[in-house]
Amino acid sequence: MAATDTIADMLTRIRNAMSVGKRDVFIPKSKIKHEIAKILEGEKWIKKVETVEVSGYKPKTKFQYLKLTLKYKKSGNPVINKIARISKPGLKVYVNKNELPRVLNDYGIAIISTPGGVMTNKQAKEKGVGGEVLCKIY
Repeated sequence: MAATDTIADMLTRIRNAMSVGKRDVFIPKSKIKHEIAKILEGEKWIKKVETVEVSGYKPKTKFQYLKLTLKYKKSGNPVINKIARISKPGLKVYVNKNELPRVLNDYGIAIISTPGGVMTNKQAKEKGVGGEVLCKIY
């Protein structure tokens, strides 16, 4: 069964893994999901991002997955309180450079897909670009 919205699938896998206290989560790899995961790692919302290869059912078939090592506080609670998809396939949300969202008074981040690549709302503000708001994390 193929997911229609692969980014929403990725965020749901992260949310579900954190809700049950999993250490790692595996997500089918794509370029955009890898860029989002690298941003989460760079902003210290997750510990580590790795690419792993998994063999398929048929011989000589291999699939690439992202292995995300999740981050928890000393109390055992996840670092990410909420991770939500903003722009959806049926309703894209675009902002210009003057309308970039602030998430939880800049304690959280929004991930924006811009002409210059995928970046956080803070990086987009520094570069003076807008784009599609993919998700928000806090």
